[in-house]
Amino acid sequence: MLKRTHKCGEFRAENIGQEVVVCGWVNSYRDHGNLVFVDLRDISGLVQVVFNPDENPDIHETARHLRSEWVIAVKGKVRARGEGLENPRLATGQIEIITGELEVMARAKTPPFEIDGADQVGEDTRLKYRYVDLRRPVMQQKMIVRHKIAKLVRDYLDSRDFLEIETPMLGKSTPEGARDYLVPSRLYQGSFYALPQSPQLFKQILMVSGMDRYFQIVRCFRDEDPRADRQAEFTQIDIEMSFVDSDIVITTMEEMIAGIWKEIAGYDVQLPIRRMSYRECMDSYGIDRPDLRFDMKLHDISDIAGECEFKVFNSVVANGNVVKGLCAPGAGSYSRSDIEKGLTGFVGDYGARGLAWFKVSAAEGGDALELKSNIAKFFTADQQQEIIRRFDAKDGDLLLFIADSENVANKALAPLRVKLGRDLKLYDEKSLAFVWVVDFPLFEWNEESGRFDSLHHPFTAPVEEDLSKLDTDPGNIISQAYDLVVNGSEVGGGSVRIHNMQTQQKVFDILNISRDQAEDRFGFFLKALEYGAPPHGGIAFGLDRLTMILTETDNIRDVIAFPKTQRGQCLLTDAPSSVDQKQLDELNIRTQKHLHAIEEEA
Repeated sequence: MLKRTHKCGEFRAENIGQEVVVCGWVNSYRDHGNLVFVDLRDISGLVQVVFNPDENPDIHETARHLRSEWVIAVKGKVRARGEGLENPRLATGQIEIITGELEVMARAKTPPFEIDGADQVGEDTRLKYRYVDLRRPVMQQKMIVRHKIAKLVRDYLDSRDFLEIETPMLGKSTPEGARDYLVPSRLYQGSFYALPQSPQLFKQILMVSGMDRYFQIVRCFRDEDPRADRQAEFTQIDIEMSFVDSDIVITTMEEMIAGIWKEIAGYDVQLPIRRMSYRECMDSYGIDRPDLRFDMKLHDISDIAGECEFKVFNSVVANGNVVKGLCAPGAGSYSRSDIEKGLTGFVGDYGARGLAWFKVSAAEGGDALELKSNIAKFFTADQQQEIIRRFDAKDGDLLLFIADSENVANKALAPLRVKLGRDLKLYDEKSLAFVWVVDFPLFEWNEESGRFDSLHHPFTAPVEEDLSKLDTDPGNIISQAYDLVVNGSEVGGGSVRIHNMQTQQKVFDILNISRDQAEDRFGFFLKALEYGAPPHGGIAFGLDRLTMILTETDNIRDVIAFPKTQRGQCLLTDAPSSVDQKQLDELNIRTQKHLHAIEEEA
């Protein structure tokens, strides 16, 4: 077997005259009768290989039968391409390899799609033949970026005395939030392990153990309903630090993030990264992960709406709800049909029952602005001017409003804002906007269950000045939690943790987790807190999300080598699949199918 000396994409003019061996896949071939040209491809790039019958007739004849995706090795000499024959689109475009030896290492069936044309192929086909899909340079580059992110993280954290420590894959089920993936035990029949949704409790126990600074690039699992931007199994950069407050965690992490963007994208993240309170996010953007690449803030006009003569508005306000809206710059050119079909229907998908609107235009005979719509007559001139002032609206703008509960208004206006920002081209697609979202509430009220839930998780610490509210006013407690948001996507989140057993117990009480339930689910962790826990905090970044942003894709499956479909299937291996009843018998498991068979036999 010919032994490789160089990768295909490494050759430059300085290699001219060298005798080399290259290996790879036939990307394309051109038979000109007397000469055969092959573009040979490996993960580093392409190089042109030439087969000349005058050099070796037998090899030339073999080369005429090569086909796409055959795996070959070539031994030959690097030479300059003729004048005017260089290919500026290729890094190796100044040279070619004139072949002396050829070895066909593996023949290939005709691939299910062309490597250069896979973008036109359905995703299911790409996932089924993932080994072909991953040969595409664009996909390989995404895997390379993912590797580089992981390496940069390891190097940065190692330089700051973090220890990479593995935590168990098989653990205890602690149902709180998403569903666990359960693994039956053969030795303890009727009992189950759970795959980790996060190493949360183990990493906190590592802090109790005195490990001081921990990290892990870890696989996690959540049995959630299908979502386009999530996978059932995902990878997170998991981090925990002792003797810290939120400022120390945030400062340490944003330096790491800035280093990643500088090294991979050549982008200088301005430090310190801006911080914004949860309340400001919800008031101004309707969401706790705002896209700050463009400035289109939401504004509440409930005070004006409550005094106007438009019954829909003032009745909503009278019932304790809100009228909230946004100003779409330059969208006054939208027709009524554009608004009703393109925007009203859009917010309806998020629970809004309607969308009111005004067009802003210059009044006749002066510089003043006025509002025009079929509901403008219900607003006095002063009310119209105050609305225009509040939104800093200009001639040609479009004002859009939702009258509903604050939750519904935010839930509908936030995606509408993102849609309009994109449709109106209010930002550069390649621009970046980083923000830390801080000062989250510790709890949120669950109307359905009639109790408080943790906004993050039950181990998040309240700010010290709100500790007394645990007994008197839990709904108004601020937590020591923080999320890093980039272009409207949350890429990391964490908090300072509770390290005091009494505080932890009070939080469980508020969450309606009984002493017996707490002991059953978290007893091993609570016992650890009794043996001297340092103040500690941490964060977890989604490696998949970071890679998506840095490779400019909106498809999470593009940055995972072997992903699941949106329905949780692996089309490559056909998982999940049935297993032999013998395996189930060893685990003392009976499926419905098996029970029906037994009943039929009986």
